[in-house]
Amino acid sequence: MQAMILAAGRGERMRPLTDTLPKPLLCVGGKPLIVWHIERLASAGISNIVINHAWLGHKIEETLGNGHQFGVTIKYSAESPKGLETAGGIANALPLLGEQPFLVINGDIWCDWNPTQAVTITDHLQHASTQAWLLMVDNPPHHPEGDFHLDRQGFLHNKTAETINHTFAGIGVYHPSFFRGVNPKQSQPLAPLLRLAMQSRLVAGSLHTGQWIDVGTPERLTLLDQQLQYDSNALASSVQPR
Repeated sequence: MQAMILAAGRGERMRPLTDTLPKPLLCVGGKPLIVWHIERLASAGISNIVINHAWLGHKIEETLGNGHQFGVTIKYSAESPKGLETAGGIANALPLLGEQPFLVINGDIWCDWNPTQAVTITDHLQHASTQAWLLMVDNPPHHPEGDFHLDRQGFLHNKTAETINHTFAGIGVYHPSFFRGVNPKQSQPLAPLLRLAMQSRLVAGSLHTGQWIDVGTPERLTLLDQQLQYDSNALASSVQPR
């Protein structure tokens, strides 16, 4: 299957770090954030990856190349410096993604979810009426109200004050037809498209209870870096001969 990593954001909240470097190239745990995604996809056997970019996108291409150093093949979907937002960016990349459901990962998150699960989800989208599947997580402190409500049947709905809501993890599987009405040359966010589809029960989801972080600020970037460095040191110590 195909995967897409969203890497076109300007990273305003990360400034000044992102004034000279695109956010997905900021390092955590000794390597760029986007490399964590690429390596996890490669380990899951997903080797065809599309990356969109806008702000300082040439630096992403210079750093990652064609992907062979990671055992994958990378194609790029270039956008104007202002970008096309999420739905517009995905629609613009559809010619590179093919006609089957594909996995999309936000480039500015870190998550230990296993992408091999996307294969099963893709099979389901091909044989069901749903057009999209989203990974949900518990609401982080900086987003306590959540995004959507996940019901017991696995369908997602618009949140209300009366429902238990969760946060969209920035990981989803989509059928290409989901973006059929999106102009690939115009900026368009993803959330309104999802909310409209939820009214017709076209969006499913699952709750992930593992590690996840929205790396949206310098403070959260530092915390993730410290965590990954600690985990790496702990692993190295555990394999030392006694």
